[in-house]
Amino acid sequence: MSILKNKASVAWLVFPGGAYLGIVFALPLVALLATSFISQDNHFTLAGYLAFFSDKFNYTVLFNTLKIAIWVTLICLMIGYPVAFAMASARASTQALMFLIFIIPLSVGVVVKAFAWTILLRSNGVVNRILTSLGIVDEPLKLLFTETGLIIGAVHVFLPFMVLPIFAVVRQIDQRLAEAAWTLGVHPVKTFMKIVLPLTLPGVVTGCSFVFSMALSMYVIPSLLIGDRYQTLPALMARSYLFMRDRQGGSVMAVLLLVMAIAIVVFSALTTRRLQRSSVVSQS
Repeated sequence: MSILKNKASVAWLVFPGGAYLGIVFALPLVALLATSFISQDNHFTLAGYLAFFSDKFNYTVLFNTLKIAIWVTLICLMIGYPVAFAMASARASTQALMFLIFIIPLSVGVVVKAFAWTILLRSNGVVNRILTSLGIVDEPLKLLFTETGLIIGAVHVFLPFMVLPIFAVVRQIDQRLAEAAWTLGVHPVKTFMKIVLPLTLPGVVTGCSFVFSMALSMYVIPSLLIGDRYQTLPALMARSYLFMRDRQGGSVMAVLLLVMAIAIVVFSALTTRRLQRSSVVSQS
């Protein structure tokens, strides 16, 4: 009886937070989903989805959105994974400094950082001046208003969201596990693949999910670094809402963005679970 009372008291403690999340997040998503199926004369219809998928231009927009999100996620992972290990193995003072380097930029708005990259990537910007002064290129590269410039700016903005989750997991790994494998003659590469990598997968999945979801839905960064000629799904969605006053069309695109973000999170979680199970089986 006392256990039931304890559970009931805990449920009441959870209720305020759950109600807040339901009102702030769940209800708007339900309204968004409903709007994508409601026509202007308030009738249920699939015309919004049929119109979107019947336009070949929208497939190009989807491809652009997914391509940029995948590239940004992969580059953030390649940079952030070793950086997270460097932070975890550094001394306390160095670790605190590196932590501040990644935390402080989060206090700066995305618009400010995107504008800063427009200055750095222009033909007479800092990046091209460094490249030409070092003799790497003979003439300034066209980086602004290109996919390369967009990826560079997005990686800079989203990199902390990759590093910090991996760092949180890496710092909890018992270093004696790898040391024990080395003393038993296991090759360092095999030690990494069989011990270290599976243990860091939760952080990798969390970081990839964060970065991919944000890169998939970014609007300000592409608008400033590549312009309107390179259309992504968030830009097309904003145009539907703000300029064309097409609520159903914009809601359809928003639902597609949400579905893609949820799909990558679920797929990553299932993949991680399978890899961890196979790792446990192989070790046993």
